[in-house]
Amino acid sequence: MDMVIFMAIRNIVKFGDPILKKVCRSVVNFDDRLGILLDDMAETMHNAEGVGLAAPQVGMLKRICIVDIGDENGVIELINPIIIERKGHQEEGEGCLSLPGEYGVTSRPMSVTVRANNRKGEVFTVSGEGLKARAFCHEIDHLDGILYKDRLAKKGK
Repeated sequence: MDMVIFMAIRNIVKFGDPILKKVCRSVVNFDDRLGILLDDMAETMHNAEGVGLAAPQVGMLKRICIVDIGDENGVIELINPIIIERKGHQEEGEGCLSLPGEYGVTSRPMSVTVRANNRKGEVFTVSGEGLKARAFCHEIDHLDGILYKDRLAKKGK
């Protein structure tokens, strides 16, 4: 008998909701509920045509985020992520699914290395440059209650 998996598109929390300014709690239970949340987040992010999504954006104060810039790596799941290395500098346009229709130029590292857990709790590291580095920084900021607007280099429309 085949198991049917249902993914759900969750509501994305919009700017002004106090959850977006809160610091998230570390994940300690690597269970089926975590897998469901990760799958739902991926479905939600792809439905909204985003390149990243953090758990507080779907109302969960957990240190979880995902990134998918459309390369061969697909969805990268980051649980309890920490940026362990930053190199270089970039100033590029950035937007956010919680602030639809808005953007601004942010100052970010050109490349980063992140240490995180996967959905099984195993520790791994992943590096990214350019857009991927920006997406990692953006989503990890969400876990500390920081929005891209807090990192603007120049104002955009």
